[in-house]
Amino acid sequence: MRWRARAPLRHHRLQTILTVAAIATAVSLPVVLLSVGGGVFQHELAQLQNAGYEIVVSASGVHAVDQSHSLAASIDRVGSVTAASPVLSFALDAFVGPGGGAQPVLVEGVIPQAFEATEGPTERSVLPSPLPLGDPTDLVHYRGGSYRGVASWDVMVSTPFMQSSGSGTGTSLILSPDSNRSGGVAFNVTGVFGVPPTTLGPTAAYAMVVPLSDLQVLAGLGAARTSGDPPLDAADTIEVALDGAAAADPSQIDRAASEIQGLVPFYGVTSLTQEAQHLQEANSVLTGFYLALSSVALAVGLIFLALVLVRRVESERKSIGIQRAMGVPGRFIASGIVRTGLLLSGGGAVVGVGAGIILVRLLQVYGSPEVQAAANLAVFDPRTLILLGAGVVGLSSLASALASRTALRLSIPEALR
Repeated sequence: MRWRARAPLRHHRLQTILTVAAIATAVSLPVVLLSVGGGVFQHELAQLQNAGYEIVVSASGVHAVDQSHSLAASIDRVGSVTAASPVLSFALDAFVGPGGGAQPVLVEGVIPQAFEATEGPTERSVLPSPLPLGDPTDLVHYRGGSYRGVASWDVMVSTPFMQSSGSGTGTSLILSPDSNRSGGVAFNVTGVFGVPPTTLGPTAAYAMVVPLSDLQVLAGLGAARTSGDPPLDAADTIEVALDGAAAADPSQIDRAASEIQGLVPFYGVTSLTQEAQHLQEANSVLTGFYLALSSVALAVGLIFLALVLVRRVESERKSIGIQRAMGVPGRFIASGIVRTGLLLSGGGAVVGVGAGIILVRLLQVYGSPEVQAAANLAVFDPRTLILLGAGVVGLSSLASALASRTALRLSIPEALR
């Protein structure tokens, strides 16, 4: 008799545990997706808002912006433009010491003065001012497109590269376009800069900054394609900064972008306000996808809750029949079922939110480098988490309504038999 009395109780507890676990599992998925996805979106949006420049000139292909020095000078003459900074990124091999092997590095070529004028808060916090790269205008070596002027051959290295190679300020190293040391050029290390701690994706820890003309010559992107043609003078992009008033006015940004587009009709001219709008649109689409994907798990959890509540109505049909025979209003019976559904779904929502947060924390520690970088940007917005939990609890009323309908449709004679 004791075993028969305890068996239903154990089964009741097991049902409760499984129901809470099912809903918690369904809730933890959107917690992870929304927190990590939202954090990445906010990070990228902050990067755009604090970029230090408002307009980007680019072209299809790699290193496809030609005549970058002269084009930057033309853009500088556009009203409200304070600086136009060509930027060229190129992978090179670095050699430190007489017997050192090749180390792959990512080198950025810039015009020091213009680049400093377009730096955002993050760059200003890790880069020295002024940039110790010789001629601040980069016109001495460029020399009107001949590239026959005196080159400074100065380089700034990142702190990770300095720590691993020992090449600090005052030392020298060789940069080469390939793994052949003899094809390289000796550079003087004139400065060291830090690496931003929150970089999404593969971190370019072994990074360097050199004058634009120096990198163009080394990469073969400065000379003309054929004799008699103008110099190639290639870059990847030109970043354009506007003065303080224009930088905060979307209409003036659009006006400046239109004028720049007139100078380069075959290049792409994009304002960061447009990129921010596109990013917000993409985030809305991704959020909808996350919710649609999570709705499948939530539907399974709520169906399981409905089955458990209906099963409890079936197991308590005699008790429900007695209550109805005694004249207990149906709304009281239904309210008890709804209260049970709310407690189970609320418990599952709380456990699910906690499980999702714990899972993100584990990914921050034990995930792959790319996963860790994304997980470290996660933002647990209390409003979003509360709305998610409230939505799950609200939807549980559908499961409770199904069980209540089953309870109120029970035949009293059949239940009391």
